[in-house]
Amino acid sequence: DYRTACYALGMSQWQTVTRIVLPSALPGITTGIMLSVGRSLGETAVLLFTAGLLQVTVVNVLSLPGGGPDLVLLVLIGLALVGGPTYGAVTGFAAGLMVDLMPPVGTEVGRWALVFCLAGYIAGQVRLDARRSALIVLAVVAGLSAFTVAAFAGVGLLFGDERVTTDLFVRSLVSTVLYDLFLTPFVIPVVMALA
Repeated sequence: DYRTACYALGMSQWQTVTRIVLPSALPGITTGIMLSVGRSLGETAVLLFTAGLLQVTVVNVLSLPGGGPDLVLLVLIGLALVGGPTYGAVTGFAAGLMVDLMPPVGTEVGRWALVFCLAGYIAGQVRLDARRSALIVLAVVAGLSAFTVAAFAGVGLLFGDERVTTDLFVRSLVSTVLYDLFLTPFVIPVVMALA
């Protein structure tokens, strides 16, 4: 046993831990961290890619009045409510970058990444409250749906996007919030259970 030998040689408990025990345990600790991070990122990636694929191939093809729901945002909110603010921000950045790079690419790369990063962080801030009430989850979805539409339009205006108009903004805001609220009971609980 390493510790007994170190004590017999006159090393203090602190020296034994820092010079012998931790260095010998470091490969196992590193492997455990990498496996747990890899597992959680793998599950997250599957959920986000599925939502992105459904968004591009199904939702965007439907001619829904005013636009359509944002499935990637709903999955992001569900993941952030489980994982917390840091997890939500990192997941939001990854989800936004995925949306930025999905065809058809019509915006600056990084625009959705910024918006979803902020949305994931905000959703993660209310994770403990969300477990207590479904109304809090609905409020978070409504607020973040409105926030993402407004933030995306605001960043677009900063970059001089001529497609951002008041009429389009209002139609997108109302329709996205309503569609997202309608899909919340079907998407968020499933994502939270799988995460």
